[in-house]
Order: sequence, then structure tokens, then C-alpha cells
Amino acid sequence: MTTGKINVSVENIFPLIKKFLYSDHEIFLRELISNGTDATLKLKHLTSIGEAKVEYGNPIIEVKIDKEGKKLHIIDQGLGMTADEVEKYINQVAFSGAEEFLDKYKDSAKDSGIIGHFGLGFYSAFMVAEKVEIITKSFKDEPAAHWTCDGSPEFTLEPADKTDRGTEIILHIAEDSLEFLEEFKIKELLNRYNKFMPIPIKFGTKTETLPLPEGAAEDAKPETIEVDNIINNPNPAWTKQPAELNEEDYKKFYHELYPMQFEEPLFNIHLNVDYPFNLTGILYFPKLGSDLQIQKDKIQLYQNQVFVTDNVEGIVPEFLTMLKGVIDSPDIPLNVSRSGLQADAAVKKISNYITRKVADKLKALFNDNRADFEQKWNDIKIVLEYGMLSEDKFYEKAGAFVLYPTVDDKYFTLDELKEQLKEKQTDKNDKLVLLYANNKEAQHSYIEIAKEKGYEVLLLDSPIISHLIQKIEGDNSEISFVRVDSDHIDNLIKKEDTAISKLSEEEQTSLKTVVETIVPKQNYTVQLEALDSQSAPFIITQPEFMRRMKEMSQSGGGMFGMGNMPEMYNLVVNTNSDLATTILNTEDKTSQESLVKQALDLAKLSQNLLKGEALTAFVKRSFELIK
Repeated sequence: MTTGKINVSVENIFPLIKKFLYSDHEIFLRELISNGTDATLKLKHLTSIGEAKVEYGNPIIEVKIDKEGKKLHIIDQGLGMTADEVEKYINQVAFSGAEEFLDKYKDSAKDSGIIGHFGLGFYSAFMVAEKVEIITKSFKDEPAAHWTCDGSPEFTLEPADKTDRGTEIILHIAEDSLEFLEEFKIKELLNRYNKFMPIPIKFGTKTETLPLPEGAAEDAKPETIEVDNIINNPNPAWTKQPAELNEEDYKKFYHELYPMQFEEPLFNIHLNVDYPFNLTGILYFPKLGSDLQIQKDKIQLYQNQVFVTDNVEGIVPEFLTMLKGVIDSPDIPLNVSRSGLQADAAVKKISNYITRKVADKLKALFNDNRADFEQKWNDIKIVLEYGMLSEDKFYEKAGAFVLYPTVDDKYFTLDELKEQLKEKQTDKNDKLVLLYANNKEAQHSYIEIAKEKGYEVLLLDSPIISHLIQKIEGDNSEISFVRVDSDHIDNLIKKEDTAISKLSEEEQTSLKTVVETIVPKQNYTVQLEALDSQSAPFIITQPEFMRRMKEMSQSGGGMFGMGNMPEMYNLVVNTNSDLATTILNTEDKTSQESLVKQALDLAKLSQNLLKGEALTAFVKRSFELIK
């Protein structure tokens, strides 16, 4: 029997481990199973190249609870260790001192890759155990070894009578960690961290019913047997080649990742690259609402099939964090701070690759089946529009597949819109005008006016559309987006058949003076327009530039310094309406004022601008008029 001291530079290393890893204490199980997996895969490699003269077989890792004995067992059938190897790999923990440990670790206590970084995978067991035993038998023809440590630097190492290859780790669970003797807790951890480990993991047994043999009697009862309960899928879809999978396989894996998600994903993107870095994975586009935040943290990051985190910010481009799925890469440095991660060259390459791969997939989907792509547009547009705003590389490719729907459910790319508008829809500066609505119901009357005049109206209703429009216009100097309730169409777009006013110039001047006297100047600029006689007598619009700046200021936290801008509107008076003539010809000033106020309030009502005391006065006045 050998006794000795573990070779660490400070004697209080175990209390430090327990104290500073405590926020992540449950990952001990992940680390111990990872060690068992590594030992098993190493044996597989050695047998494949002929260095291990043993039968590899079908090894598993087993997790067992001994609640009465307050013990947790993790057993593998890997290459095992000799006594000398236990001395080398377990006892000689290389530390430069507690100070370095704390300096490196204190700011990343929740970084789940930290233990492996310091060679502490095994020692994470002391976060939950007051004593740990290792009983191990090497694949080599050497005696088994039994190592014991009670959490101090003291250990014992003696021969064991274990005859089968592999390692068993026995954790004597501490009083403050008894939750890890509960079956539901261990099952939860195995499902979270080890669901896709490459070696089968057994946790208990389950009953299976055997099928009845052919010709069995009608009253025959099927036989039941106890079988190993394997809780993981060692060969998940992302580890296979895309050619090996069909759409049903991808959907099945989606529901394996998200068992409580009942809706099918819209489509998937299979990532598979081995140069200049290693990365595999599958990303899914789920149906998304308009909320940019609600869907985040659904992508799971793995390292060699071991779950690491579902916070992939900095690794996946931000706009894609609203997707779901899996990314697995051994090349992502998991032991650095988040800011360090974002500055890492390998991570930037991975992020750029994912952006390019997603863009290429979207383009292929668009080209292969445009009708299907159009049908899914409203469910994916928020991701793509956000991507155009936040990622220049994505923006460069997006023109090939990003769509601009109309209020009549037709879909165009930007180039298609430009081509369509060249002949008929330019403003006074010869720019192509793209009329759009962002609320089909609220802007219904304006949409109808535009459609009656033969104009196409786009429906751009995402919360970031003002910012995106600004970017698109900056890169396309020949176009101008104008919301349909902004500057009036007939005043904006060049037309050869401009309507002629029924009122003379002198009458128009008089009408404008009357309206300006009654309408508050600080909020409205009165404009006289000779519109179709069927158009509304009074129409409220807001200058496109002013409205857009205010929207962007509000959504950008006042970035333009215009958060307290006054509400300024145009009041367009249709000089060809009967009401305009009636107002002009009404001699009683009180009646004239009442007509103007009523018409103004009706215009405000159509824009949802009539509220509070003004709305109450309008209702009261309306009842008086219909008496």
C-alpha cells in the first residue's frame, strides 16, 4: 500500500475548488462522464491501430445511485489506469499557486469550460463529495489500483481486486449536496449535459415488451424483459453527413432537442466544415413573432458532443441567436472571458462562416422554390431584416433573397421593384418612390387612395423597419421609401394628369387663410391640393423625414437627440371637395369654424390622433350636428 501527498503547491486547494466552483457545482457529473468518454474513445483508437490487444466490444458508461450508502458511482469500460498512471494523472495536479488559480478563475466562475482548462475535470468531484474513490483496471496486463482521498492532500493508493477493464469512480456525497442522490436530479443533469455524448450512458433499467411470435394464441401475453436504460443518443444528426439525412430525420432531431416544441421548424441549415477550423451543427428557423428578444438562447453549444452552454453570443452572429439548433466545435476557446471570445480570430472566422452558410442556404431556398419561400417570409423576416442591419457580410448577400411584400400579398425583391417603378413612380427629384405601410388597418384609407391611383403599396411592418430603410436608401441613391400616410402622393409623385382645382387662385388663398386661422399653427402646415373630388376633404400627413427621425429617435434611445420633437403634421385640404367650397362660402364665422374643426377632427380620428378632451369635444359636437 502506498501513501503520500498529492503534489499541489497549496494545501487548501480542495476548499478553493469547492468555494469558487460552487456556482457551477453540478457540472461535476458532466466532467466525470467526459473523462469516462475520453478513456473509452482512446481505447477505441488504440484497438483500431493495433496498440491495444483487447476486444473493444460495445462499451457503455454507467451511473448508479446508492442512496442508502450516500454514494454515486460513475463506471466506464475504457482503457483504465495502472497504479503508476494514477500517480501521474491524479496525484500530480500542476498548480503555480492559489493566487494564480483565483486570478484566472474568479471572473469566470460560471464558465463551464474552466475545469478542463486547469486539468481539474476529476477534481470537480470534490465540489459535492467528502470522499472520492477510484477503482481502476488498465487494458494492459497490470494489477488494478484503488485510490482514496477525503478532500485533503492526503491519499491512499493500494492494489484492488477489480478484474474487468475500466474505471469506477465512487463519490461519497457530502451532507450539503444530498440532492445528487435523487434520481430526478441526476436524470436532469444527464439530459442537460450528456444527452448526445458519443458513448452510451446507462442510468438504471427499463421494462420492454417483446413482440408476440407469429402464430401465438389469441390470449397469449407478451413477455417483458428488463433492459439497460440508455439515456443518451450517441449518434445525433449533426454528427452525420447531410447526404445521410432526409427532412424527416431533421424534424425528428428538432423534436429531440426541443421535446416541448410542437410546431415544425420552417427549414434547417446543416453546418459541416473541417478547414480552417472544425465545426458541425444544425440550425433551425422556427416560426418567429415580431419580438426580437423572446427567442434568444435556444442554440446549444457543444464541444465534442458535450453540452457547454446555450449562450452562444459572440460565436453565432447576433441576428442568428434567435434561431434554434446545435453547434459543435472543438476550436472554440471556452475558458476566456466573453470579451476575449469576441476578439478571438478563430471565433470571428466561425461567425463569418455561419453568416455565409446561412445566406447561401436562404438563396438556394429562394431559387429552388420561391413560392414556398414567399409563404414562409413573414415567419422569418425579422431575423433577416435584423441581419441586414447588423451584419455587413449578410447585407451584401441579402439582396438576392430578401423580399418586400405588398398589402395585396405580392412579393418582390428590391431589384424587381426598381424595374417595375422606373416608368411610373418617380418623385420631383427623379428618385424611384417606394410607398409602404407599416400598419395595414390604421393606414387603410391612405392605402386605398394610393391603390386607386394605380400605385403599389408595400407592407413593411417590422419594428426595425425605419432603421433598415435608412440603410437601404444610403446604398441605393436612386430610391426613396415613403410611408403611405406621409407627404401626399399627388404632391410627391410626378404625374402628367394632375387634377385641376375647381377654385380660382384667389379663392384658394381665401380658403387657406380661413383654415390657417382656425387650425393651430404650431402643429399643422396647411397645404391646398387639387385632388380627386372623391378623396377626403381634409387629409393629415406627416413629412417623411420628420416622422422617420422621430421613430428612429424613439427606437434608438434618443440617438438623434430628437426624443422631444414636437408633433408636426401637414393638413392637406382638397380644393375639389364639396366641403372646401362650403367652408369658403359660409359667411357665419362660428359655423365656418365649426366646419373646419369637425373636418380636422375627422382627419385626426382617421390617424388615431384624436384623444382625451379633444375626442370628448368632437363626440359632443357630432351629436349636436345630427340632432
